[in-house]
Amino acid sequence: MKQIVCMLALLGSLVFQGHAQTTPAVTVYKEFRPATIHLADGRLLKVSLANIFLKNSSLLYKSGVDTKEANLKTLTQVDFEDRSYYKIDSLLAYQVDTIGNDALYCAQKIDFVAWRQMVANNSVLSSLDLGDMIGYSYAELADEQDLHFPIIRLYFFRLNGKFVLAHERNLKRVLNKEKRRLMESMMIDKSFSWTDEQSLLKLLKTIQ
Repeated sequence: MKQIVCMLALLGSLVFQGHAQTTPAVTVYKEFRPATIHLADGRLLKVSLANIFLKNSSLLYKSGVDTKEANLKTLTQVDFEDRSYYKIDSLLAYQVDTIGNDALYCAQKIDFVAWRQMVANNSVLSSLDLGDMIGYSYAELADEQDLHFPIIRLYFFRLNGKFVLAHERNLKRVLNKEKRRLMESMMIDKSFSWTDEQSLLKLLKTIQ
């Protein structure tokens, strides 16, 4: 396992050099930390060591010497000291900001499309098992390596109490004619981007 990671470190540092958003680890936090889990039945569960898994934006927690992945169906929210994560569909996303009663959220995941393309383009890497490289044991090795994974950020709006993916097609389904027109007028601006938080916050304020 360590030999695989070390080899990938040398190749990955060259392939992903200059990538806009990358991470050297498969978890949000460098070290596991305390968290409070809000269970779906209303109970609160405190765990001493937890983290956000970037493989699929889920929750990891330590149970003895084992690292386990929580079943997201059983929880609604996870509070860390610096921020809270909320379950949106099958992801955990943190709150970027609020505007009135609405809000913008962000979920982070490893971009496996970009990663697999890199693997496919390299004859050495193509013979390796991606599952082994992204296994839980890797989280403990990542900090010692110079391997960077590409990251994709998914943004969601909370509009009138409902979560909607921040994307033109999805928003058109829930906005009335006037608000769709306002959204389209903003999209004409060359500075607008669906991956820029300030653009999305401005859009959220406009379509409230």
